[in-house]
Amino acid sequence: MTASPGHAAPTADLFKDAFRAHPAGIAVITAQGSEGPVGLTASSVSSVSADPPVLAFSVSTASSSAAALVDAETIVVHLLGADQLDIAKLFATRGADRFSGAVEWRPLASGEPLLVDAPWALRSRILHRMPVGGSMILAAEVLSIEPGAHNDVAPLVYHNRAYHRLGDQSLLG
Repeated sequence: MTASPGHAAPTADLFKDAFRAHPAGIAVITAQGSEGPVGLTASSVSSVSADPPVLAFSVSTASSSAAALVDAETIVVHLLGADQLDIAKLFATRGADRFSGAVEWRPLASGEPLLVDAPWALRSRILHRMPVGGSMILAAEVLSIEPGAHNDVAPLVYHNRAYHRLGDQSLLG
């Protein structure tokens, strides 16, 4: 593929630069794997449809947690608030023992791990898995929603390789 005159060719570095300038909400996605609970931090979760409720996200296939999520029938997508920065960092750290007690969690009746302090938790069933490059895109139907005790908190956002808090002072209009 060639770039148009006056436009740069789409290199991996330029692509990453473009998305560093595009903020994204932070979620932790959990599942019950064959060897216990697994989870990872994701900035790629998006709403696909409200009726029926469907979301999508991507994960790198290089991660063992991602492999367990891809294989799972059901997952829980936890939409994090700004006060859950430590949780986001824990679940983003390779090799971290995420379910050893640093985070309060409990298994749902269906078995998936629920992060107790998350403002929103969406239990979902994987509908589609689509490999793309070194990633897997997953689409999932939301089966139930667990509103947290504090679901009106400022969101946790990732922008330019850093976490941010959005609040009323962030409003432009």
